[in-house]
Amino acid sequence: MGRSFRWLWTASGLSNIGDGVAVVGVALIAVTLTRSPLLISLVSAAAALPWLLLTLHAGALADRYDRRRIMVMANWTRAGVLTAVTLTAWLGVLNLPVLVAGAFLIGIAEVFADTSAQSVLPMAVPRDRLASANGKLIAVQTVGNNFLGAPLAGLLIGFGAAATLGVPALLYAVAGLALLGMRGRFRVENPSTRPLRADIVDGLRYLWGHRVLRALSVFAGVLNFANAAYFAVFVLWVVGEDSRVGLSPSGYGVLAATLAFGAVAGSLLAERLARRAGQVRVLITADLANSLLLLVPVLVPTVAAIGVTAVLLGATNAASNVLLVSLRQRLVPEELLGRVHATNRLIAMGATPLGAASGGLLGAVAGLPAVFCAAAALCVVAVVVVSRPVTTRSVSAAEAAAQPTTDSTSTPILTSAPAPAPAPILTSASALTPTSDTERG
Repeated sequence: MGRSFRWLWTASGLSNIGDGVAVVGVALIAVTLTRSPLLISLVSAAAALPWLLLTLHAGALADRYDRRRIMVMANWTRAGVLTAVTLTAWLGVLNLPVLVAGAFLIGIAEVFADTSAQSVLPMAVPRDRLASANGKLIAVQTVGNNFLGAPLAGLLIGFGAAATLGVPALLYAVAGLALLGMRGRFRVENPSTRPLRADIVDGLRYLWGHRVLRALSVFAGVLNFANAAYFAVFVLWVVGEDSRVGLSPSGYGVLAATLAFGAVAGSLLAERLARRAGQVRVLITADLANSLLLLVPVLVPTVAAIGVTAVLLGATNAASNVLLVSLRQRLVPEELLGRVHATNRLIAMGATPLGAASGGLLGAVAGLPAVFCAAAALCVVAVVVVSRPVTTRSVSAAEAAAQPTTDSTSTPILTSAPAPAPAPILTSASALTPTSDTERG
């Protein structure tokens, strides 16, 4: 797919190995500091909070400045923060407030890195290769997060918190260097010079005025809220002698890695499945299956059952993500992509800190099974509600309205914003994105 995509793919793989080590490692370190569901959930909430606070600003900046440069600086910022937290662990002064603060700062850098990453892809590959490129990126992201990063965290925790935090710091630094290998134009041709607030408002208006995009974003927010509540306390259900499953920290890393087997297959097969069964049908089916699978660890709390469930969760998450992200990239003009993507992430990812905090609170009051069952029920209801207005017809109409006036092998630029789809009005919203360690929309 070209030099730029190969370097983007390489950097994504490195940074996502770092993500896998950091996410699982921080959770395992937190468990050694406290067994309180509410306090454990604060770590996840802190990492997700920047999506609620800074997403719109990140999108506006991605539409003004060089998107590759933003990604480089974000990766190096994550490396610096983790190096500082590693130093506290090495000195023996690491505590829960420091861990929460580190998670928050890393989350800020992640907002800018991820917003620019999805906005830069259409500048690196032709429009007709977006689904294939997204499939390859999500595959390497999943392998990095779960298959490599998660078990590596389980091994590193045996060497101490400093090793667990220091390795991802190094990976982020190298990922930033890899991005420098990309060549081409990664800034929109005519960036806005208006006040930042005006650009942010444009992104909000565009998404909210587009019935299909609005529906996809709201639905993603509901799913992410429920999944954030679920996975914020999931480690307490499976790790430790007093947990329901009784896994060791290293076993938890291996369990998380099983997600990658299904996710890789789902991400690489998504485009083929969509051609045969239709993208809307694949999205709805994957989301419903994913929602029902959340009940398995409660009903059958065994390592074997949870391992199989993790594979299926990975497959359904990844397939839905590939189709969803590719659809949004086709519906939005280049000069608005950063802001519209950011507005979507504000809704979809902004729900995660609220969900994580809610999961911790409900778990402390009613117990962990109540969190898991409530999350699964909310997801099923959301899928049932959205399955009526989200149809092949409405999505096809929106895609037809968004077709660029010129088609080239480089980055196509739309001369005007796509008109809202004239087909059925979507009252709720759509989409799936990884939440345990995927990205939902």
